[in-house]
Amino acid sequence: MSDSIENNTDSIRAHLKALRAAQDPLESRRGALLIRGRLFTWLATIREQQQNQGRRVFKNIAAFWSLPQEPELQPLLYQWVEEEDISVSLPVVTGPDKPLEFRLWTPDTDMKAGAFGIDEPLGEPAPAPDVVLVPALGFTRAGDRLGYGKGYYDRTLAALRAQGHSFTTLGIAWACGDMDHLGLSHVPQPHDIPLDAILTDKGWPKKPTDWV
Repeated sequence: MSDSIENNTDSIRAHLKALRAAQDPLESRRGALLIRGRLFTWLATIREQQQNQGRRVFKNIAAFWSLPQEPELQPLLYQWVEEEDISVSLPVVTGPDKPLEFRLWTPDTDMKAGAFGIDEPLGEPAPAPDVVLVPALGFTRAGDRLGYGKGYYDRTLAALRAQGHSFTTLGIAWACGDMDHLGLSHVPQPHDIPLDAILTDKGWPKKPTDWV
């Protein structure tokens, strides 16, 4: 490609994928466990605060089905649905230039391989999410996200905001994707939507504003 920004972004993606692949598998499993624990604690704390203050309690979580190289969220999704009375949905690709569609998921939901070989639920359309978990290959501490280059989540978040529903976006990433720490210069594009918070195996490089 002749565009210098896109060339730079492609090289950053390749570098981040190499760093991710070089992680020790044992450390990755431990890191995923830490991510699940912090995410569980955050949501439980926020829900308790909301209930005590008489506010609308977060109930609908739009998650994602982790790929083998991503932090594994599946055990937490099972726990949310089975123990915490939380509605979990997963994304479905409906077209190459369309927003993702979130469909309800439970451990009993039938799944099928989607457009990119990622399991997608055959459940009912999900209600508007209170929290959207977003996979991130790379990130900045300002909340900028570098994904896989297809633009699905940017289109999806833009479409959800256009509906006027309030929700919180949390990026889920490995700490090795911290572009600020790596000194990688990434220029956000006009269509990029910053995330409200970022969670990694090393903690919260960007914390949700409603939780300290």
